[in-house]
Amino acid sequence: MKEPLIGFIKERRCAMGLTQKDLADRAGVGLRFIRDLEQGKSSLRLDKVNQVLALFGHRMEPVAFRMGVDDEEG
Repeated sequence: MKEPLIGFIKERRCAMGLTQKDLADRAGVGLRFIRDLEQGKSSLRLDKVNQVLALFGHRMEPVAFRMGVDDEEG
């Protein structure tokens, strides 16, 4: 689930010619948060993710899916 988000953030950041520090400054989040986000940290604050996505005209929101056998934790 996190790979599309990571790819999206990295692609947009690079397309805009921004460093991780530049992105952090523009989004109003810490550099460590951007690093964690791009490295796929499993727990991130949604409000901060949305701060970053807002720079690209996007936001996280619920999406319907059906949990399959491979998606179940156990």
